[in-house]
Amino acid sequence: MSAGRQPGAKSHGTTGGGFPRDGVMQSSFLLPIAFDLGATFLMAMTGVWAASRRGYDAVGAFSMAFVAGVGGGLMRDSVFLVQPPVIMHDSSYLAAVLAAVLAGGVTQRLALRFEKLMAYVDALAIGVYAVVGTDKALANHIAPIGAVLIGMCNAVGGGMLRDVLTREVPLMFKPGQLYALAAFAGCMVFLVLQSAYRLPVQDAAWIAIAATLLLRVLAIRFNWTTRPFSNWDEWVRLLRGMRH
Repeated sequence: MSAGRQPGAKSHGTTGGGFPRDGVMQSSFLLPIAFDLGATFLMAMTGVWAASRRGYDAVGAFSMAFVAGVGGGLMRDSVFLVQPPVIMHDSSYLAAVLAAVLAGGVTQRLALRFEKLMAYVDALAIGVYAVVGTDKALANHIAPIGAVLIGMCNAVGGGMLRDVLTREVPLMFKPGQLYALAAFAGCMVFLVLQSAYRLPVQDAAWIAIAATLLLRVLAIRFNWTTRPFSNWDEWVRLLRGMRH
């Protein structure tokens, strides 16, 4: 399925820097469905691995795969875009979840042996989902700021539900290795490349995915972490010191 102009897309005036004056993208192009299905498969597989670590049975593994794989998309479509979720009318998404259950079952021992494998696969998944969510929001004439918000929710929504159901504190809620910030960076890179530089949608998507993955992997590898909000006074002192 090739990318094409969203039916009914409208043209809007732009500023000199390429951003629309009225806050809506000049034109909207949808990424091929393979991007969305790929993200669904990857995130669903992390759900299977999380279920394996908790000792869940086959039903539990499928449930975790389903929630992790399509949770972000359900949030994107039903809450923000107010439209029927794609999984309700396209069986390809259920097939992607089932494939992830099989693949996750085969590779669960590998995931248990290499603790960071789940984090790396999750990093790739949030990169893909970040651009898919942002792109779909833009295709539905959502303003750029709103599109970034939807892209972030699409990226972290499935993982957040996965963590909650396995009684873990969601990664985005605790000081950690740039989880939500990596998703935000991917959304912004995609938005800028699309709106300011007019890059073809798939080229912009691949660059944004690579940027998200690189930032997340570097954060995991070198343990770049955010700080607890309770330590905000340290930032205040740092800023005051920079002024002097």
